[in-house]
Amino acid sequence: MVADLSDIVRVLVPAFASFVVGIALTPVLTHYLYKYKAWKKSPGKIALDGSPAHAFNDLHSVHEMRAPRMGGIVVWGSVLITILGIALVARFIPDAAILKLDFLSRNQTWIPLAALMVGAIVGLIDDLYLIRPKGEGLPLSYRLIIVVILSSFIGMWFWTKLEVTAVNIPFWMPLEIGWLIVPLFVLVSLALYASGVIDGIDGLSGGVFGSIFASYSIIAFAQNQIDLAAFSAAIVGGLLAFLWFNIPPARFYMSDTGTMALTLTIATIAFMTDDLGGGVGIAVLPIIGALLVVTVASNIAQVASKKLFDIKVLRIAPLHHHFEAIGWPGYKVVMRYWVLSVVFAFLGVIIALAAI
Repeated sequence: MVADLSDIVRVLVPAFASFVVGIALTPVLTHYLYKYKAWKKSPGKIALDGSPAHAFNDLHSVHEMRAPRMGGIVVWGSVLITILGIALVARFIPDAAILKLDFLSRNQTWIPLAALMVGAIVGLIDDLYLIRPKGEGLPLSYRLIIVVILSSFIGMWFWTKLEVTAVNIPFWMPLEIGWLIVPLFVLVSLALYASGVIDGIDGLSGGVFGSIFASYSIIAFAQNQIDLAAFSAAIVGGLLAFLWFNIPPARFYMSDTGTMALTLTIATIAFMTDDLGGGVGIAVLPIIGALLVVTVASNIAQVASKKLFDIKVLRIAPLHHHFEAIGWPGYKVVMRYWVLSVVFAFLGVIIALAAI
């Protein structure tokens, strides 16, 4: 029982530390974001089919210039400071209690930390391009190529270095797919990156992503991957700090530096809590991340219906903006998404724990 309590502390301390760091970091970050006017200089958005998104622009064009972008720095910045800070303290003060808190480990956190930081840097570059006068950000094709390259490298690492060749099915035998684990990781990463558009209403993305990472922290903990659980919990702490300042009216938006970092990290953690951890992290991802799935599916349905039948199934895609368009206030959409994200997170965790 003492060992279990010790492991719980190892997970909760990074979460609390990341939250505190995020709260402390935000005033400094927002000072410079507002000082250098780090928001879109030209309002408006282009729809997925390349035409002007008139319905969206009627609702949100003013808000896009109300607050700066790059709020995702709070999330990954607080996680980076926390994980490196604890590691450095443990190095110079090798006390047993501090060493036990160090969750920077080669076998559990190097890969997800690398995914988080590479996604953060690429997303930050995109944001910096976007906030220039008449800036449009990195072309979507460039960003997708980067996601494919990065996810291919991580997928190859899972296959060749970690010898992951199977996907676990809940309450069934593992599905051996061999080298196909690499393209599977690429497809999951692309799908998750596409879901990053959930960062569309004040407070929405922070709550949804927080539920997802909290779920995988519990799953990793149950698999005795304590460092990975602590890493996921640290991200939850960073997200809560971000959410503190992102509730309406938002002080900043997460934007690509946050969504690209987080979605790539979710893919990595899902695979690490699957066959590698003796769990079903991949199979429960569509459940835990159900609202991300709905977001992507609603975009696909909108584009397909317009291309094939010249009609729109939604007033605005993705779905959360459709609810705004039919008259729901933004806070009602956000609150109901938060509730659903917690419900689906619980369901996914239950299935994952029952399948161990």
